[in-house]
Amino acid sequence: MAKKNKEKSYSEAELVKLFGLTRINDSYTPLMAEWLDCTTELSSDEQALFDRIYLRAKRKIDGWNEEELKLKFIALVLELAHFEDSDLYNTYLENTISATIEGHFLKTKTDLMVAKGFLDLPEAPYFHFQEWKKHRDPNGDPVAQLLEALLIGQENNKNGKPLFGCTITGKYWEFFTLESKTYCISEGFDCTKKDDLWRIIAILRKFKEILETRLLD
Repeated sequence: MAKKNKEKSYSEAELVKLFGLTRINDSYTPLMAEWLDCTTELSSDEQALFDRIYLRAKRKIDGWNEEELKLKFIALVLELAHFEDSDLYNTYLENTISATIEGHFLKTKTDLMVAKGFLDLPEAPYFHFQEWKKHRDPNGDPVAQLLEALLIGQENNKNGKPLFGCTITGKYWEFFTLESKTYCISEGFDCTKKDDLWRIIAILRKFKEILETRLLD
């Protein structure tokens, strides 16, 4: 998933240098802190599903290939997070996006994108979701690929609003914000720990609240 075009594969450091980005390393931006400061409740049916996928990941995740990870776990986490289409936005799977930014052409394929759009045509992205089986695989860096997707979304939206994202590398989930030329990465959440999995779901649900109250035009 989220594989780069063969024209140019950028590292995170190259993107930072190329576009003059700032990575917040020692603290959270106010936006990230607000996003992570959240809670949620599960219905009895949701709790039963939560318990099943938690035990499944704890026992099996290290042996899953990419497709198994998507089918047996990620899809169900997104269901618990209420990541479904609405009248105002849709979810798009494996869409190729591109833009020319400051004279540099960027192109990538996103695993899942939450965007305003019509039918199969995404128009204004708000959230990019990047999954990668191995943690920091030497043949591709999910952080760089997500950052590239966020930059493309920022260029195409041209509305000055922040973009949000998430990477999964093995069992670890990290959340991202991009505001102007500043990006912030959350701590890693280990989905084989029950408290962390609960927080992952809460954070994804909080994004929907932010989307519907601040990001939609």
